[in-house]
Amino acid sequence: MTNRIEAPYGNWKSPITARDIARGTIGLAEVYLTGKYLYWQELRPSEGGRYVILRRGHDGTITEMTPDGFNTRTRVHEYGGGSYLPQDDKITFVNYTDQRVYTYAGRGEPEPFAPESLLRYADFAADPSRDRLIAVQEDHSGDGEPVNSLVALKPDQTGRQTVLASGNNFDAAPRLSPDGKHLAYLTWNHPDMPWDAAELWAAPVRKDGTAGKAVHIAGGPDEAVAQPEWSPDGTLHFISDRSDWWNLYRVRNGHVEALTDLPAEFTLPQWWFAMSNYAFASAGRILCSFCRDGLWQLAMLDTATRALTPIQTPFNTISYVRTGGGQAAFIGGSAAGASAVMLMDLATLKMTEIRRGTKWTVEPGYISAPEAVVFPSANGRTAHGLFYPPANRDHKAPTGTKPPLVVKVHGGPTAATRAAMRLDIQYYTSRGVAVFDVNYAGSTGYGRKYRQSLNGQWGLADVEDCCAGARHLAAAGRVDGDRMVITGGSAGGFTTLSCLAGENVFAAGSSHYGISDCESMARETHKFESHYLDRLIGPYPEAREIYVRRSPIHHLDKFHCPVILFQGMDDQIVPPAQAQSIYDALLAKGLPVAYLRFAEEQHGFRRSENIQRAMEAELYFFGRILGFRPADPIEPVDIANLP
Repeated sequence: MTNRIEAPYGNWKSPITARDIARGTIGLAEVYLTGKYLYWQELRPSEGGRYVILRRGHDGTITEMTPDGFNTRTRVHEYGGGSYLPQDDKITFVNYTDQRVYTYAGRGEPEPFAPESLLRYADFAADPSRDRLIAVQEDHSGDGEPVNSLVALKPDQTGRQTVLASGNNFDAAPRLSPDGKHLAYLTWNHPDMPWDAAELWAAPVRKDGTAGKAVHIAGGPDEAVAQPEWSPDGTLHFISDRSDWWNLYRVRNGHVEALTDLPAEFTLPQWWFAMSNYAFASAGRILCSFCRDGLWQLAMLDTATRALTPIQTPFNTISYVRTGGGQAAFIGGSAAGASAVMLMDLATLKMTEIRRGTKWTVEPGYISAPEAVVFPSANGRTAHGLFYPPANRDHKAPTGTKPPLVVKVHGGPTAATRAAMRLDIQYYTSRGVAVFDVNYAGSTGYGRKYRQSLNGQWGLADVEDCCAGARHLAAAGRVDGDRMVITGGSAGGFTTLSCLAGENVFAAGSSHYGISDCESMARETHKFESHYLDRLIGPYPEAREIYVRRSPIHHLDKFHCPVILFQGMDDQIVPPAQAQSIYDALLAKGLPVAYLRFAEEQHGFRRSENIQRAMEAELYFFGRILGFRPADPIEPVDIANLP
C-alpha cells in the first residue's frame, strides 16, 4: 500500500485485537493416533479455560470427547500434562474439578475409573493384556509433601492398584514394551529438576503384574534423560543430553548407542507430562522433530544408517509427534500462521491441516517476522533472542522517529522463546511497538552448558542478558533507547522485577504473577519446584543471604520507574501475597503503580475475559508511561501516583 497513514509509533490502528486473541484462540496439545482415530486436546479460554479432548475419524467427523461439566486437566506437579489416554473408541481422562479418573466412549455419562480420593494421576500407559492402566500417582493424603510413585490401576471402581515403582521424589513417563514384559520409566530426586539429572530405569513385569528388580539404563548427576519409548520390535529408545545436546539414543545388547549427534535439541525441558518429539514410522525409521538455532525442524531418521533426512514443512515450531496406521500427526506453527494440528501421510509426506489454533486469519501485511539476534552480554557471554520490528501495511511513522521497545522475558526460566506466530507479540508490533523476545542464559535450545549457565546466577545473568539485548538494539538504531519497557510472567516476572530493581535501562515494567520474594518461593511453593532454586540460587536456608540479596522485594529503594502487576488469586505456585507486597511498597514509595487481581485464575491466565483485560491493560499502561495513545478503546487502568 502506497498511501500509508502517518501516525506515531504506538498509535497505529490494528486489526489484531485483544478480544479476538482471547476469544478466538485455542491452545493445542497432546496429540495421539490410534488405529481408528486422531485425538488432540484443546484449551478454550472462551469456556473459562476449559480443556477438551477432540476425536477425528477417518471420514473427517470430529467428536467432542469431554462432556459438558468436565475439564480434562490433571494437577500432578501442578503443571499437569498427560491428562488423558485414548484407546480406540474410548478415552481415560482426569477431570480437573475432582482430579478423579474417568472413562468415556463419546456417549452417555463418563464412568469413574476409581473412587474419589486424595490421589492424583497423570501420564497414562495402556497395559491391555492385563486390562489395566499404568500411571504416575501423586498421593496428597498424608502430611508433608505429596508422595509420587508409578502404579497400575484396574477399571473396577474399587481403587485397587499395584505399585510398580516407588521410593524416589518423582517418577514420569511409564512406557510398557510391546510384549508387555518390561516397563521403562524416568525418575529423579530433590534438589534436581528433570532437565538436570533424570534417570532412565527398566524393570521386568512378572506374570502377576508386579514389577521385578529395576535396572539403571542412563542418566545421573551430569545427564538428563527424557522421552523413553519402545520401538515396534521392542528396542528401548530415549533422549539424553550426555553430549551437551539432547540427542536420540537406543539400547542394544545391553549397550547405549547414539543415533544422532547434532548440536540440536530433540526435546524440551519436562515441565509437563506426555511430551512427544519422536515416534516410530517402522522398527527402523523414526519421525522426529528437533530445534537448532531456535527453529524446529521435522526429519526421518534411518536407525540402521543413522541418516537423518529433512522433511520440508512450513513450520518452525513442531511438537507432539505421533505415528500410527501409516500416518503421522503433530502440532506445527510458523511465523506467518497460527499453530495447527497436522496429519501427514508417511508414504507421500502430504500434510493436511485438521485444526487451527485461531478462528480468524491475520493478513500478511500486519505480521512482523522474527529476526534471530545474537548479542554480547556481560562477562564475555553470548546471548540470543528474536526481534520483531513494527509492521502494519496501513501506517508509517514520522520520519526520524524510532519505535518504543517491549522486551519479553519467558518463564521457566529453563523455557525458551518460539518463532511460531505469537499473537501477543503481533498485538504490539501491528500497533507500532517493537518487541524483543529474549533467550537469556539458562534457556533451552542451545545445549546443556547454556542451560546450566544460569545455575547460581538467577537474578544476575538473566538480568544482564535482558538489559544487554535492549541496549544492543538501541545502539544499533533499531529502537528508541529512552522508551524501552520490559514484561514477563512467573520466572520471567522475577527477571522483570530484578531488572527494574537493579538497572536503569527500562522506563517501565509489567509483572505477570512474577516472583518477588525468593525466600517465600523456596518455603511455600509446591513439591515439583520446592528445590528448584537450590541450583539457580543456592540451597535454602544455608544460602539465605543470597536469597535476600536476589529478591526484588528487598530492593524497593532501587525501583525507579512505574510498574503494573497482574495476579491470579488462586495461584499455588506464586502466592498472591508477593504481588501485594510489591504493590504496597511501591505505592508507599510514590512510584506510579497498578495492580490487577483476577479471581479464579491460577498460575497463568486461562479465561478469555482475563486474558483480554491483561493484554489491554498492559498496552494502556505502557502507553500512558511512554506517551502514546493506543487507537483501541480500552478500559482505563487505575494507576496510583501517576500525575
